[in-house]
Amino acid sequence: MNGQTRRIDGQAGGRRHFRYLDYVMAAFVAILLLSNIIGASKPSFITLPGGTEWSFGAGVLFFPVSYIIGDVLTEVYGYANARRVIWTGFAALIFMAFMAAVVVALPPASGWPGQEAYEFVFGNSWRIVVASMLAFWAGEFANSFVLAKMKLITGGRFLWMRTIGSTIVGQGLDSLIFYPLAFYGLAGWPPEQLMQVVVSQWLIKTCWEAALTPVTYAVVGFLKRREGVDVYDTDTDFSPFAKNT
Repeated sequence: MNGQTRRIDGQAGGRRHFRYLDYVMAAFVAILLLSNIIGASKPSFITLPGGTEWSFGAGVLFFPVSYIIGDVLTEVYGYANARRVIWTGFAALIFMAFMAAVVVALPPASGWPGQEAYEFVFGNSWRIVVASMLAFWAGEFANSFVLAKMKLITGGRFLWMRTIGSTIVGQGLDSLIFYPLAFYGLAGWPPEQLMQVVVSQWLIKTCWEAALTPVTYAVVGFLKRREGVDVYDTDTDFSPFAKNT
């Protein structure tokens, strides 16, 4: 079916075998975990005209790619398959948090000098872990839901509007949930800086989505041609807890 795309309504896409779905899922989970491990808890800044420093979370440079992949998943494979991938990412986050807690808690070998640094980088409190999981869960499902619904409303047109619109909602929820829950009241995170980071995360992620729209178009077009389908969620149960069919 290469080069030909067939419209599929409802959750029929969830019962098919897709050639590239597993690869897309692997990329989604990998970027999700790496962005949470490396960049989530480090604030950085840029200097605005006039010398004012504007703070943002360092992970914002890479984490939005997971939302772009989420858009691709929903647009090409439908909400039911995107839901399966989101839950897979959620399970991976839980295991990552468990593994980090165990490894940090293990006593270091005698003479090893890195325990303090290791605890600082990987020893996130359960407050941060829970905030990250809740923000990811709410943001990704909101992003996928809005994109799928907008696809039905627009009849599959205006992909750029749908990807940016869903990102505004999903990334907004993600930033608004994660940073206040994770860092409010902690030393080094004054309220004004915290709000700067929340707003910065939202704006930068949305701008990233807009800037990478040509890439999204190219990937979506390639996958639709190679898979030979275009899924519309006409009869889909949009509950995050619904059983995929």
